[in-house]
Amino acid sequence: MTSRPLLRVGPVRRFTRNLLCPVDLFGHSLLLKYTRNPAEAGEEINGHARLARHYRVPALHAHLRVPGGHLLAYERLPGGTDRGLLLDLLNASEASGGLRAYMNQLTTAYRQAILATARTTDRTRVVRKLYWDRAAPGGRLDEYYGGRDFLIADDLIDVPVSRLDTYDLNINGCRHHLDWVATLRWLRAHFAETEPVWAALTQGDPTDVNLAHPLAWFDYDTAGMNSISGEFANFLWYASTLGGWLVPTYNPAAFADHPATFARAPDNTPEIRRADIEHTTSTIHIDYTPRLAATRRASVTMYWNQLVRPVADRLWPGADLANLLRPYLAMRILGVYNLADLAPADRLILLARLAEAMSPAFDPATYFNPLESPCPAP
Repeated sequence: MTSRPLLRVGPVRRFTRNLLCPVDLFGHSLLLKYTRNPAEAGEEINGHARLARHYRVPALHAHLRVPGGHLLAYERLPGGTDRGLLLDLLNASEASGGLRAYMNQLTTAYRQAILATARTTDRTRVVRKLYWDRAAPGGRLDEYYGGRDFLIADDLIDVPVSRLDTYDLNINGCRHHLDWVATLRWLRAHFAETEPVWAALTQGDPTDVNLAHPLAWFDYDTAGMNSISGEFANFLWYASTLGGWLVPTYNPAAFADHPATFARAPDNTPEIRRADIEHTTSTIHIDYTPRLAATRRASVTMYWNQLVRPVADRLWPGADLANLLRPYLAMRILGVYNLADLAPADRLILLARLAEAMSPAFDPATYFNPLESPCPAP
């Protein structure tokens, strides 16, 4: 009879600024998380406790200070190569019954928790990390774009973004206009307003790597009373754009244990068909083919129909969801990656997506589930 080792340590993985390591200790399966920031460690511990009242989360067995940071020991849920996350359902070749059952469970859990905890909340009391802090002086908008100009797309559209307002944009046959400087000013002003917002207890960063399969929630430093509009914009943008395309492209280490992500990336990567300037009319033409795998399309559709719409009908009856989601979406487009650091083609598509989001014709129901279609009637 072979005895099990008392201690087994798995590979260390880096996720943003944190390190994760699976450990088997005296028959217990643990996931160790090391973070250098003491404030974030405190937010993680408190967020886990808050979230556990309404959502399934792995047990937090211990947390302690160690040289250079904090170590947290969580219950390790079952998983493995291309197993254990919503991401793995989204990396399948088709939208299976398993994905639909998962999304039913996910949206039901969110709908119940959000409606049970929703209340109008002073903006100073919501979780501020993903939106308000990034728009504040010295935040990411300033860090990325303050006093900086860059080309719309090197060797494709050699015009500085600061001059976008002097051009008309023809994007996939639809007429748009984008004032880069005014958009940044508007975002800063929006997140400096003092009116209360509808907030509810959520995890705050609902990505396909923070949602386990079977259903559970990971990563708690943004858990707490989050803006409901921000919660919705976060999931929809990640599921439709970040998770299948940009994050695998610019942070591939996050998917070391889920290599099917890279095989599926072409199904989620937009393609530029045209990018040029018509100087006689000061028009920039951008034609691109949007792509979204069937699995991601199904998840976005179910999330919208089974969570966003029912919650909006209760909290904002008759309101324009485009206006509610627009500032949060714009912040996700601009405040996750620095557009100036991206490949020119990727930057061009994101600027086109920003222009579409800022348009009076912005329709979230189709924006996050893109199909090649004619422009809506003016």
